[in-house]
Amino acid sequence: MTQRLNYFETSAELTKKYLEFSTAVKKTAMAREFGHLVDIRASQINGCAFCVDMHVKQAKIHGERELRLHHLVIWRESTLFSPRERAVLAWTEAVTTLGPEGVPDAVFQSLREQFSEAEISDLTLMVIAINGWNRLSVSFRNVPGSADAAYGLDKAGLK
Repeated sequence: MTQRLNYFETSAELTKKYLEFSTAVKKTAMAREFGHLVDIRASQINGCAFCVDMHVKQAKIHGERELRLHHLVIWRESTLFSPRERAVLAWTEAVTTLGPEGVPDAVFQSLREQFSEAEISDLTLMVIAINGWNRLSVSFRNVPGSADAAYGLDKAGLK
């Protein structure tokens, strides 16, 4: 697979603004607690190999247990995720896959039982951020692992 174009160069100003938005989202408490789960799960759903690769490595560097990373794809059946994490993963999936009915009320209610309105809003912006990066990477065929050295992901010890 060859990258189609480098949007960081081609649309430098817009990409810079989107990166600023994403960086601001990453500073929220929700991102610090659930960011890796959201980034990986949305990227799996969107078929974004570059982002799955990147975020699995980041999660491993930040101490996420390897078995939980393997269980993300089967989180509903897994016993490794807390009720809060399950609510976050359900919301991530619903916002990422927006069906004809939008986000189901039951998914929102489950989230409301665990989080404040501000936390839900921050979480939703986090899901929006990763979905945008997924769409850029899939559209322009970013090559998995190609940014490892630049982002320090070689520290994950995954080749």
